[in-house]
Amino acid sequence: MSASITNILNIKHPIIQAPMFLVSNVAMVTEAMKSGIAGCIPALNYRTLDELREAIQALKKAKTTGGSFGFNLIVNKSNVKYKAQLDVLCEAGCDFIITSLGSPEETIKQAHKAGIKVFCDVTDLKFAKKVEALGADAIIAVNNEAGGHRGNISPKDLITELVANCNIPVISAGGVGCKADVDKMLSYGASGVSVGSPFIASVEANVTKEYKQACVDYGADDIVMTERISGTPCTVINTPYVKKIGTKSTWIENLLNKNRKLKKWVKMIRFSIGMNATKNAATKATYKTVWVAGPSIEYTKAILPVKAIVKGLIS
Repeated sequence: MSASITNILNIKHPIIQAPMFLVSNVAMVTEAMKSGIAGCIPALNYRTLDELREAIQALKKAKTTGGSFGFNLIVNKSNVKYKAQLDVLCEAGCDFIITSLGSPEETIKQAHKAGIKVFCDVTDLKFAKKVEALGADAIIAVNNEAGGHRGNISPKDLITELVANCNIPVISAGGVGCKADVDKMLSYGASGVSVGSPFIASVEANVTKEYKQACVDYGADDIVMTERISGTPCTVINTPYVKKIGTKSTWIENLLNKNRKLKKWVKMIRFSIGMNATKNAATKATYKTVWVAGPSIEYTKAILPVKAIVKGLIS
């Protein structure tokens, strides 16, 4: 249970560069592996399966320097690409898969046949026990300081509860922006940490300079929860545009969500609109600045190479 992810993933430091929609890429993960940590990319960052295969091959070549790489899979029915992406990962090979937003049962079965480890996002003990029973290799404990879709429990309470009641390693996700934060999560019993937001402002990230600079200019107090992206509360930087449009669902969305027959379609439409908004904000010049980030940007003081960001987390 207490096995560090340094042993599980054969890395120098117990840190995973977290998968971030639109942000994570091969260059970032390559530099992460060179720096002695693991890196992960959302499979949905690739439009086609061929692009996903190319990314895997590039990371395999980069892995000659050491480290481990993985991919994040959204494993619920809303992701129509899920099964095909899983097939590609198992055929081409990677070190680990992180599952989110659904049952990881099929992923665990297929990945284990291919010799791939599976870590599962959870926000409470109930789901942690479920994924453990399904054969997960580790738990990603998403706490209330995480960026994006976060949990509701504090890092200390979530980690200590999971460590006390589960028999597989617990990896803490959320609230890590410096070495003191890493040490704090490990002191609670975590086997390692998953760190995302500090890497948004990396030289290697493909997002706009404005997005990166926002992570430098804003801090923890500027992070708010919004329902305007996916219909599920998500953390964003409280830019003037976010203040203008508000963070709550519209009255018509709330009304339609009460209709059992329409709820699914309303969520799908809201998700599509929200994802397009975040994509445009991350990759284009636009006044509609909806930038996803977590409170750990508090420690982001400059746009730096990945290796410098890693150094700040380990020394």
